[in-house]
Amino acid sequence: MVLNQLKGRLKTARRGHKLLKDKRDELMRQFLDNVRLNKQLRAKVEQGLTEAFGSLSVASAIMSPEMLEQSLLYPRQSVELGMTYQNIMSVNVPVYDFQTRNSDPSEIFPYGFAQTSGELDDALEKLAEVFKDMLELAQVEKTTQMLAQEIEKTRRRVNALEYVMIPELEQNIRY
Repeated sequence: MVLNQLKGRLKTARRGHKLLKDKRDELMRQFLDNVRLNKQLRAKVEQGLTEAFGSLSVASAIMSPEMLEQSLLYPRQSVELGMTYQNIMSVNVPVYDFQTRNSDPSEIFPYGFAQTSGELDDALEKLAEVFKDMLELAQVEKTTQMLAQEIEKTRRRVNALEYVMIPELEQNIRY
């Protein structure tokens, strides 16, 4: 009777081991895809921010600091951020969605055009363009982090089954 229980546990452990190995392999594939996407997005965001800060530094050189501060003091555009979850191999990862209050592209300028320079307009346009990519980068980085944690947990479970539990059960069945 005990022998049949041990054989049943061994069969279940082997099936669980196979399923966990498959899960680990799929998590690794998803993780590597996210790492590639993260690398591309990071390069795109860094380039966009470099261009935006370059335009902003030119604008700050042309305009007085008081005028620049006054121009950017009150935002006209508000952004709403929503978050939902997506399940990837039993890992709930965040999915961010943002929407602006007004879809008019001229609404990103919180100032009149008479007393400001065109370089400030360029800087704000570039920052508005890179904002969505920054949000997507945050989402991908968080997903990558959560997948890495789940891979580590799954790897430990696979190893515990493979090197501890299954050999113990096989040894107990032999006796």
